[in-house]
Amino acid sequence: QVQLVESGGGLVQPGGSLRLSCAASGSIFRINAMGWYRQTPGKERELVAAITSDGSINYADSVKGRFTISRDIAKNTVLLQMNSLKPEDTAVYYCNADAETYASGIYDRSNYWGQGTQVTVSS
Repeated sequence: QVQLVESGGGLVQPGGSLRLSCAASGSIFRINAMGWYRQTPGKERELVAAITSDGSINYADSVKGRFTISRDIAKNTVLLQMNSLKPEDTAVYYCNADAETYASGIYDRSNYWGQGTQVTVSS
């Protein structure tokens, strides 16, 4: 199993910045990709940004030029630097990991989610 612990959410004024952090722990054999998704009430969870083990990055069009995702492979962490925040960025942000585990002779590959952290952009 893999546990994802997020931090860094909060309340910020429009135009402000926040940085989200997510740390993965557990019986990790390899993490193939990590990313951030967000969800607002009544809407489906959507991709914000993702980064693969080889450094390939994908951003939602709505955050390109404002958000930056980075990853520390050795520490199994992923960061999301969010600048020029807008009210429409308000959502619960979830960390995601495509991870392989190996424990007690059992190999598995699964998709894991964090508990979510609230980001509110408001004046």
